[in-house]
Amino acid sequence: MNKEAVLSKCNQISKNTLMETLSIEYIDVGDDYLTARMPVGPKVHQPDGILHGGASVALAESVGSAASYIFLDAEHFMIRGMEISANHLKSIKEGYVYATARFIHKGRTTQLWEIRICDEQDQLISLCKLSTIALKK
Repeated sequence: MNKEAVLSKCNQISKNTLMETLSIEYIDVGDDYLTARMPVGPKVHQPDGILHGGASVALAESVGSAASYIFLDAEHFMIRGMEISANHLKSIKEGYVYATARFIHKGRTTQLWEIRICDEQDQLISLCKLSTIALKK
């Protein structure tokens, strides 16, 4: 698949899901990464007006899972998240955050992803790790 087709597919399968609720949009893909963005505003704020850590984790798991779908054999395997961890390093009130998922480990059964969430100035907001498992259908 070409880049536009991959991004279109990722955005299409997000319809009527949490990704659509959070306005997550897949915007870039390369040989070893997938990037999505999410607007930061009241819909994803915690009560004091900054990005909620749970929204960041939802973004990270969404882009990591979609990357698994793209870079693993999704025709023959179901991909499931096993564990996610997040370190929230900086707060943000508005604009966009960009999450990029890359493999740390690409095993046949288990995978480990690093997801870096940055603001529009490429400052690191959160650093996440996602473990996934590929199960035969």
